[in-house]
Amino acid sequence: MSEKKSYAYFVGGIVICLLGSVFFSTKAIFVKLAYREATVDAITLLALRMLFSLPFFAISAFVASKKTDNVRFTGQQWLGVAVVGCLGYYASSLLDFLGLQYISAGIERLVLFVYPTLVLLMSALVFRSKISPQQWLALIITYGGLFVAFWGEARVEGQSPDFYKGAALIFVCAVTYAMYIVGSGRLIPVVGAAKFNSYAMSFAGIAVLVHFFITSSSSLWNQDASTYLYSFLMAIFGTIIPSYLVTEGIKRVGSSNAAIVGSIGPVSTILQAYFFLQEPIHALQIAGTILILIGVLMISRKKAK
Repeated sequence: MSEKKSYAYFVGGIVICLLGSVFFSTKAIFVKLAYREATVDAITLLALRMLFSLPFFAISAFVASKKTDNVRFTGQQWLGVAVVGCLGYYASSLLDFLGLQYISAGIERLVLFVYPTLVLLMSALVFRSKISPQQWLALIITYGGLFVAFWGEARVEGQSPDFYKGAALIFVCAVTYAMYIVGSGRLIPVVGAAKFNSYAMSFAGIAVLVHFFITSSSSLWNQDASTYLYSFLMAIFGTIIPSYLVTEGIKRVGSSNAAIVGSIGPVSTILQAYFFLQEPIHALQIAGTILILIGVLMISRKKAK
């Protein structure tokens, strides 16, 4: 691959990561809307999300396995895909849905987006990956933007007793999602982005449904109409589309850069929360948005190897 094509491939990966992050940020909006308009618990809402998503991922996995260039998973790869998938879209999603019962969509993004730092630290400690000076600088700028954007809101929300409970749940979610990003960054180059995503999401969907049927006394077939609507929209726009965008982005730019670029997610959530949830937006949030975009642009200018 020529240097020009290689750079275009890398920048294309940055754009794909950005789109994936924006689509993923719609999930918190749909969850908050569902909680607002109907009485539904976290595991039921998550189960409905996966119920709508699972058929697509199962069919996609079947199609990928029938391709002429398909390479069968080894036993270790099967285990890796299952564990990583459940970390990213079962454990993380459940913790996220539980936390969103107690804190706003904006604060959820603030706490969740400590995960890029966790990704870099995990990669450095476990796989001895080198953290470049540009990555450190981009992290400082993006996290400076996040601090500026959410500082005022966090001070207000922090007065609620349930705030700390919700924030703790989202922080653990960030840890498990960072594990997913690191693990997927190692598996995707070996097994392929689309195939990995299809099987990982299928394993996660099955895990969620098993959890629901074991622990819940609710019925998936007797919910409010708005719950089905938001679950379906969450499945399409907050799960299926962004999951493939993110895995393709990780394939192109690597897990560490994908995590940093994903910092645009809080900005997207602020704007969507303003329009759809009437959560206030302040001048500090606009200033933080500018800083985050500067950090993302710095990453996009990084030359591909």
